[in-house]
Amino acid sequence: MLQAQTYSVADLENLFQKNNLQLIAKKYDVNKAEALLIQEKLWPNPTLTVDNLNLWANKSFETMPNLIGNYGSKQQLNMELEQLIETAGKRKKRIAIKKAEQEGSQLEFEEVLRQLRLDLRNNLHSIRRLQLQEKELNTVHRLFSQLNEQYKIQAGKQHISQVSYFRVNSELIGIQKELLDLKTEMNDRIQELRVLTQIPELGVESIVFDEFSMDKFKTLPSNLKEQALRQNIYLQTLNNEILVSESQLRLEKAHRTPNFNLLMNYERGGNVMNNFIGFGLNIDLPIFNRNKGNIQAAKIQLEQNQVSYSMGQLTLGNEIDKILNRLEIYNRNLEQWQENHGEGQVEVLENYIKYLQEHQVTLIEFIDFAQAQREAQQAFLELQEKYSNSIEELQYLVGKDLQ
Repeated sequence: MLQAQTYSVADLENLFQKNNLQLIAKKYDVNKAEALLIQEKLWPNPTLTVDNLNLWANKSFETMPNLIGNYGSKQQLNMELEQLIETAGKRKKRIAIKKAEQEGSQLEFEEVLRQLRLDLRNNLHSIRRLQLQEKELNTVHRLFSQLNEQYKIQAGKQHISQVSYFRVNSELIGIQKELLDLKTEMNDRIQELRVLTQIPELGVESIVFDEFSMDKFKTLPSNLKEQALRQNIYLQTLNNEILVSESQLRLEKAHRTPNFNLLMNYERGGNVMNNFIGFGLNIDLPIFNRNKGNIQAAKIQLEQNQVSYSMGQLTLGNEIDKILNRLEIYNRNLEQWQENHGEGQVEVLENYIKYLQEHQVTLIEFIDFAQAQREAQQAFLELQEKYSNSIEELQYLVGKDLQ
């Protein structure tokens, strides 16, 4: 029998980066931005105009020397070659904008990558918590199933009241519902994980989880905020938008200086010279339009982006403080809970069943204890998940994984 393939958390992250369709689609935006930069570096093509070409000649036509062989003595022709010459470095300024836009596309890709990776890791933390909860609840379900059978027999023999049996049976049904809810949530999480990793056959039994650890919080660098201000993808995107705005403002100012077109004209049979070659210049006179409106709009956009960047810095600092405070609370509670959270939970419950059978505790006391134990275990695992998710959120804000 073939053994099912297993995946570590690192394996799943590698497959996610390789196979995720949303990432692949976003990568095309980066490639498009690179292509547009190449296009922007090209010079404009010259324009060739051929006109005044006669298809026949009337009696008033003056005969001219042939163009080619015996052809062309009655052929009139006008040709014009025109080349746009951009002034004030407009082409370089547009290239600078495209370079910044290309960097923006790369940052957008990085943002999508980190957001999806955050979703992947949070999903894995949830699956780990659900797996441990289900394992614990299956054990409790087995013990209550045995107890339910015993009470059913005893109630049938009228050794105990039907009310006691119904209490045990009702608790068993409640546990079964909890198991059903866990399986439903687990199925949803696994489906999300399959979409992220593009592994259709992936199941919870295939995943090898890392051991839960609180080491990252204990080794956080002291300059965490400074790192975040340098590396946060959102802030980098806002800063890149400032660079685009600055380049756009320089380009709009350059538009105050008009471009010109160099002209070269060849005319045959249309002037006093049979084969006339002339040169010219075409330029707009900046009398009425000095591009003031576009320059003002570019200045406003730059100021708006600068304000957004400052606001982003403030928001980032507040978010990091909030997560650090939250992690400190989680860390303190987890350390306290781990001291009191031993491995003998099942043994304690089995001993409590013996106490129940020996009438040292009442049925209500036993059920209350079992419920309290389940709730404590669930709260402990949920706190571990919240701690892990907060670490992931902190890494997302900082812009890189913490060592």
